[in-house]
Amino acid sequence: MNSRIKDKYLDDLFEAILLLETEEECYNFFEDLCTVLELRSLSQRYQVAKMLNDRNVYSDIVSETGASTATISRVNRSINYGSNGYAVVFDRLKKKHEND
Repeated sequence: MNSRIKDKYLDDLFEAILLLETEEECYNFFEDLCTVLELRSLSQRYQVAKMLNDRNVYSDIVSETGASTATISRVNRSINYGSNGYAVVFDRLKKKHEND
């Protein structure tokens, strides 16, 4: 993990998130934790990451998600040069869907 952001408060938050067991629990927790705008921003970035992972072009991503090209570029940079967090999730989702 990036030592620049790691701290006790994030550790506590991630520990709490890892305790959530259902989608409904996630909705309830994140609705309490975040504003609607924050949740929409997070979900938009995740959709951008999914579309980039699926090799969609920027113009299609802008059209589908409403994200700015600056946001798409930042997400793309995270995918290519980040901590591989997106890759872990995408790989696990792929395996999950193959087993369904």
